[in-house]
Amino acid sequence: MVSFLEAISSIPDYRIVGMVTYPLDEVLLAALVGVLCGADDWEEIEFMSREYLDWLRRFLPYQSGIPKAQTFRKIFRLLPSELLDKSFASWVASLQDKIHGVVALDGKTLRGSKKTVDGGGALHLLSAYATEAGLVIGQRAVDGKSNEITAIPELLDMLVVKGTIISIDAMGTQKAIAAKIIEKGADYVFALKGNQSRLHEDIKLFFEDAGLAGSCAVHSTIDTGHGRIEEREILVTDAMEWLGQLHPEWKNLRSIAAVHSKRIHKKTGRISAETRYYISSLPANPTKILAAIRTHWRIENNLHWQLDVTFNEDKCRTRKDFAPLNLAVIRHMAFNILKRDKSDIPLKRKRLKAALNKNFRTNLIAC
Repeated sequence: MVSFLEAISSIPDYRIVGMVTYPLDEVLLAALVGVLCGADDWEEIEFMSREYLDWLRRFLPYQSGIPKAQTFRKIFRLLPSELLDKSFASWVASLQDKIHGVVALDGKTLRGSKKTVDGGGALHLLSAYATEAGLVIGQRAVDGKSNEITAIPELLDMLVVKGTIISIDAMGTQKAIAAKIIEKGADYVFALKGNQSRLHEDIKLFFEDAGLAGSCAVHSTIDTGHGRIEEREILVTDAMEWLGQLHPEWKNLRSIAAVHSKRIHKKTGRISAETRYYISSLPANPTKILAAIRTHWRIENNLHWQLDVTFNEDKCRTRKDFAPLNLAVIRHMAFNILKRDKSDIPLKRKRLKAALNKNFRTNLIAC
């Protein structure tokens, strides 16, 4: 298993030899520790690092001490993001035995990184999230949500996902992406909407036929919480011969599914219902496919929500050059380190505990 210190030690310093006051590994470690302990911007990272300087010297020399916030900012602006990305990938690869089940791919816009009043120029980050392990296993910066289509294959090329199930929302439901996932030795479950209009319409017509729908495998669930009752029913069938003839370009398309959802709001009695359609390379197992569909949303609830609420990502105004992406990768590293700790306390309190308890902080960094 590769530690964070081992991962960052392999990053080449892009600066001129002999003109460096603060070694790159020391800067990166200080930034990570600051973020782990509650810092959300460069000034806070500088403040926390100075407070922990004696402790940081357990790991690296820090002969010149801690740089000022402006120096942190400049170094992160100019550090080519692919270098930190590569380091992150090597670190995550050492955790590969923990990566199984569903890997959800989804994008998130870092709103604080906007360069114009109307939100223009904000960094949009596509992330891969191993839902069972609760770890980020990769990220890719894209120009905007519409460009996720080209970024998904590039992100997949960075990942070791053999044996997993890749789940993507309707934006990523593309023939080339399906082929790439199969090439990587994984399976896929794709949401289906109007962007694949012909395939969507054919599958919709199939499930609307009572006779054909009656031949499908069915699985139902009922959940309560957040003031509502939610009933789900999934109908799944093998990809029929006619579907293969009409859409032969979809690699390993083996099953199609319809999920009927009904929400009953306890207080108002209001009922809302919708039907969503999916395609998959998995066999027609309704329990397994519904579990994969529901698990996909952990990337929103367990990753994106935590980044916004626990790490204040959307409030961070870092926005120039490589700095937004590099700091986002540091947040992902901190998120993974905190998630790997099995303490039964929320992430926000883990950050506070790391700030207050040097033994806890040492254990986090050493793992």
